[in-house]
Amino acid sequence: MIKTTETEFERTENTAIPVWKRYTLTVTEAAGYYHIGEGKLRRIAEEHPDADFIIQNGNRVLFKRERFERFLDGSTVI
Repeated sequence: MIKTTETEFERTENTAIPVWKRYTLTVTEAAGYYHIGEGKLRRIAEEHPDADFIIQNGNRVLFKRERFERFLDGSTVI
């Protein structure tokens, strides 16, 4: 049995990148960060497949945070 020490756990917790500093966000992370539903975010990704704020990793959709924010800034209705 492998024991983890408290310092290993603390090190893991302290090295997590905050959402507002990440380059990409998953649909779930983006939904929580932008207060937009997951379904709406998936629909945006489907409607804009060639947009510069979307990355497809297999069937996983990732949003480039800063570029998606520019998209939202330019949108009046989503």
